[in-house]
Amino acid sequence: MKSRFLIHIVSIGFLASLAIVVQLAAQDAATPLKKAQHHHYKFIDLGTLGGPVSYFSGGGIGNLLLNNRGVVAGYADTSTPDPYAPNCFNADCFLSHTFRWQNGVLTDLGALPGTNSSAASGINARGWVAGYSENGEIDPLTGSPETNAVLWKDGQIINLGTLGGNESLAISVKDGGQVVGLATINAMPDPFSFLGAPTHTFTWKNGVMQDLGTLGGPDSFPSAGGINERNGLVAGGSYTTSTPNSIADPCGQNVPTMDPFLWRNDRMIDLGTLGGTCGFAVVVNNRGQVVGQSDLVGDVTAHPFLWDQGVLTDLGTLGGTFGSASWINDAGEIVGGATNQNDQAFLAFLWKDGVMTNLGGVDNDPCSAANSINAKSQVVGISATCDFFTVQRAFLWDDGQIVDLNTLIPQNSSLDLLAGLNINDRGEILGVGVPPGAPPNTDLFGHLFLLIPCDRDHLDAEGCDYSLVDETATATDSAKPATQMGNTAKSALPPDAIRQLMQPPGRRSKLWYRGLGAQSPK
Repeated sequence: MKSRFLIHIVSIGFLASLAIVVQLAAQDAATPLKKAQHHHYKFIDLGTLGGPVSYFSGGGIGNLLLNNRGVVAGYADTSTPDPYAPNCFNADCFLSHTFRWQNGVLTDLGALPGTNSSAASGINARGWVAGYSENGEIDPLTGSPETNAVLWKDGQIINLGTLGGNESLAISVKDGGQVVGLATINAMPDPFSFLGAPTHTFTWKNGVMQDLGTLGGPDSFPSAGGINERNGLVAGGSYTTSTPNSIADPCGQNVPTMDPFLWRNDRMIDLGTLGGTCGFAVVVNNRGQVVGQSDLVGDVTAHPFLWDQGVLTDLGTLGGTFGSASWINDAGEIVGGATNQNDQAFLAFLWKDGVMTNLGGVDNDPCSAANSINAKSQVVGISATCDFFTVQRAFLWDDGQIVDLNTLIPQNSSLDLLAGLNINDRGEILGVGVPPGAPPNTDLFGHLFLLIPCDRDHLDAEGCDYSLVDETATATDSAKPATQMGNTAKSALPPDAIRQLMQPPGRRSKLWYRGLGAQSPK
């Protein structure tokens, strides 16, 4: 009797799925020439662990916290006040823990023993999470709580240790279990490292930590997307000398020259710069291509770059003086942000086959930034006013058009979607939003969200609306300049805003990233 019942249920499910496929195919056939007919998305507010806020990666732009199986990592406030207040782990001074979300279940992964906070930086295909946790000690060099690199694996937390100093952070983890991060090598003061002591990039696997060294200076730092899956290449930035420069550039005033590096064949390779004294890598893909940012000669401008098989290519800008890359997929397509003529606005771009395309903004938003691109060339990011605070809207760019993701989710959802952060190869999107009516401050009100497209690849998504969204209500042609420069007079880039957006890893605080691709300039 049970088997007949199950067969009946399976048959109903199959027929329902078949009906949806036929419906989708009919919709596609009925409008063969129509672009930007978007699918609805199932909206999931990932919530918190009892406190007010959940957070994206502690590792920065280029980190992956959504894998291709739809598993999400992050970290979130508990209801417990931070015991180290006022020297708190988060701006709201709640204790926070790393979590993993899978199939509707949010699991608190905890922290190292004691009343400690932790943060996620990256996730692999197996659901293992790399990050860092307070260890209950105070670093005598910084006066702040110490953090150690950790790996959450099969329900356990593993302390990866350091390279001889007091602190470490894990940034990403490969499917095979190799972790990349940074750690102090001793307890001697180092004015150039935000960890207070000389800091080197490391790899860790099966209990063995390897010091990757530097390019000659005191410190090296891995990039957010600093390890690839295919062959364990590691990218980042390293000081090349201990002698500081007097010029002020994105690396900071009175700091040494920093060059991007690639660790390959057991040695650190200096990738060079575009002529300036500040350069660093952001992401390395499975083809060994590296994208990053570098100053030009004179250190008054900075451009995104692509390094491929020994050749460093200046990707240029959208007519202005600054630009930065944030992601590269395995097809070599690059996204990021760059300024237009006279540096009036910072705008999302897609670079492909030597051509940089301006992705524009949603409606009249004058500025934008692209955060991630998947294998299908779909891009997510933030469309905003040029302070990247007053107005913020998560966007999807697909097939030449940009759309506000808020128009693709059910009305009266629990969040206003502010930024798209990751998009996996199934088209699922991880981002951050705030409750309706709350200020657009993700430090105090942010929740991570997951969007699942209601398409033929997700026929089992409960509650999905499989009809198509009217393109006239959602899509904006990214070729139209009107979508990029509306209200420019009120939203022009504030002084020094771009330089703040483009700080390299060696000059950031311990928590590099707070949910958005760009914090509001001070």
